[in-house]
Amino acid sequence: MNLLVVGGTGTLGRQVVRHALDQGHQVRCLVRNLRKAAFLKEWGAELVQGDICDKDTLPSTLEGIDAVIDAATARATDSLSIKEVDWQGKVNLIQAVKAAGIKRYIFFSILNAEQYLNVPLMEIKHCTELFLKEADLDYTILRLAGFMQGLIAQYAIPILDNQVVWVTGESTPVAYMNTQDIAKFAISALAVPATEKQTFPVVGSRAWEAYEIINLCEQLSGQEARISRAPLGLLRLLQRVTRFFQWGQNVADRLAFAEVLASGKPFSAPMDEVYQIFGLDPEETTTLEEYLQEYFSRIMKKLKEIDSEKNKKKKKKTATKPYRNQF
Repeated sequence: MNLLVVGGTGTLGRQVVRHALDQGHQVRCLVRNLRKAAFLKEWGAELVQGDICDKDTLPSTLEGIDAVIDAATARATDSLSIKEVDWQGKVNLIQAVKAAGIKRYIFFSILNAEQYLNVPLMEIKHCTELFLKEADLDYTILRLAGFMQGLIAQYAIPILDNQVVWVTGESTPVAYMNTQDIAKFAISALAVPATEKQTFPVVGSRAWEAYEIINLCEQLSGQEARISRAPLGLLRLLQRVTRFFQWGQNVADRLAFAEVLASGKPFSAPMDEVYQIFGLDPEETTTLEEYLQEYFSRIMKKLKEIDSEKNKKKKKKTATKPYRNQF
């Protein structure tokens, strides 16, 4: 199948590209920066320069495409806002896909988005779901909870570096999932007609609270975490302040998401039926324990290798000192 992957350089998008290629699909990636996307070309994907926010770049990009997998989203550091990318950009893309006569469309949304319409990203995801359903495409909407990859910077690295780990409000349990496993659902959906015009949760096997993840990281690293609580009121103040600046719009929208993470309402859903429909084995899905165990095993091994090299250089330097300087 000829696939167009949008957002292929992102944390999730790159795994979608990798898995699609591994499954024998022809993959084209719509990218804004060809240099930053060079690794996708090395993997075997075709790169096309364009932007979903520039509708004129889309028709030629869609030529010969059988299905679109949309993993694009605005980053906090982007010059374009969440509204421009995640709403107007998606409207442009969906309209272009429909005009091109392409029926199959895979979209990544967020679990429980309809319950948090006061949060910009959640409202936009919910509205995009509605717009996609009205477009008369053979869509599949995959509602996600959180990426395991994000936990490395949030918890693992600060603990290893003896830096502060920040937690906010009441800890909301989140069923994190490895993006490699999420990619399997996206690609599998293409071959399962029962997933067309349907919405599914795609989440991890269990929901984890922040302190549970911190405790696990402490056990695996052998180090104690320095924990500090960020009052929700402070985050709300920062959100209001950053909205005054053009560069702070995306930051403010991300800070608004803190309301969700401090709600205490679990971000999880039953997955038994979903696995059956997609024809995937839940036993092959990475657990959070396995993911963090692999990370800490690799990083601790690397740290030991670095220490070993330092000790060798130190011994070598001592051994080569002139005879008279050794007394």
